[in-house]
Amino acid sequence: FEERCRQVYMMEQKIKGFLHLYIGQEALSSGIESAIRKDDVVITAYRDHGFALTRGITANACMAEMYGKITGSSKGKGGSMHMFSKEHGLYGGHGIVGGQIPLGAGIAFAFKYRKQDNVCVCLMGDGAVRQGAFHEAFNLAMTWKLPVLYIIENNEYAMGTSVERTSNVTDLSKLGLSYEMPSKQVDGMSVMTVHEEVSAAVAHIRAGKGPVLLEMKTYRYQGHSMSDPAKYRTKEELESMKAEDPILDLKAYILQHKVAVEADLEEIDKKVKEIVAESVRFADESPFPGPEE
Repeated sequence: FEERCRQVYMMEQKIKGFLHLYIGQEALSSGIESAIRKDDVVITAYRDHGFALTRGITANACMAEMYGKITGSSKGKGGSMHMFSKEHGLYGGHGIVGGQIPLGAGIAFAFKYRKQDNVCVCLMGDGAVRQGAFHEAFNLAMTWKLPVLYIIENNEYAMGTSVERTSNVTDLSKLGLSYEMPSKQVDGMSVMTVHEEVSAAVAHIRAGKGPVLLEMKTYRYQGHSMSDPAKYRTKEELESMKAEDPILDLKAYILQHKVAVEADLEEIDKKVKEIVAESVRFADESPFPGPEE
C-alpha cells in the first residue's frame, strides 16, 4: 500500500500535500494491533497509514482519503496526515507535532471516568518528546493512573535531525522515570517482540496500575516525507538497517517455524497486490467532496 502511494504521489501526482510513509516501521502497527482489543483506541501522529490499515479501515477508504475523495475515511478532508475513524477506534492522524499526547491522556481519562476497562494507545515520534505537553500529559497520567499506553516510535530522526543532536538523553525510555512511570526500550523491528511487550504493558494498565511508556527502536527506510532527500544519513547506514526489515524478519520466522510455506506467502502477496490495485481504482473513480461539504 505504501509503495503504491509513493508511486501515485511521485509519478501520477494524484496525491497532494504531504505524504509520510510507514515503510520500515510495520512491526509496530502490526504488533500493537495484535496485542490490543478492537474496542481499545489508537491515537498517533501524521505517519498514520499503517495504523489506519491495521485498525481495519479498508484500503479503499485509505487510498480515497489520500486522493481527497468523498469516499475517504475522513471524507477527503484530512488526507494522508489525518486518518480518522471513530468506528475503528482510530482518533487520528495529527499534524501538530505532539498534539496527540495530551489528547491520549484525555481519552484515557474518559475511559476511567466511565469505568470502562479500555486502553488508549498513544504514539509519538522521537521529535515530539521535546514538547512541553509531553511532560504535562505524563504528570497527569501518572497522578490519576490513567489507562494509557504511551509509545515512542523512535526511528532515529526528527525530520532530518538525529536524536543525539536534540538531547543529552538518547535513551528515550528514561523520560518516564521522573514520573515513576514503568518504562522500557523495545526492539521495534520485531513484530513478535512488539506484540509480547505491548501485551504485558496492556495487562498492567487494565489492572488499574496506570500508564506505561515503551520506546520502540525502529527505522524508516524512506525520507521523512516525499520532499525529503534524506542526505543526513549515509547509504551504508540505510543498507545496514534494511538487513533488519521487519517484514523479512517475520517471513523468515514463519518459514523457519513452519507456520506457513512459501506458496502460502506468495498467495498472500498476490491478494495484497489485488487489494491495493483495487484501492487505486476506487480512489480514481470516486468523486471529490461537493461544495456543500
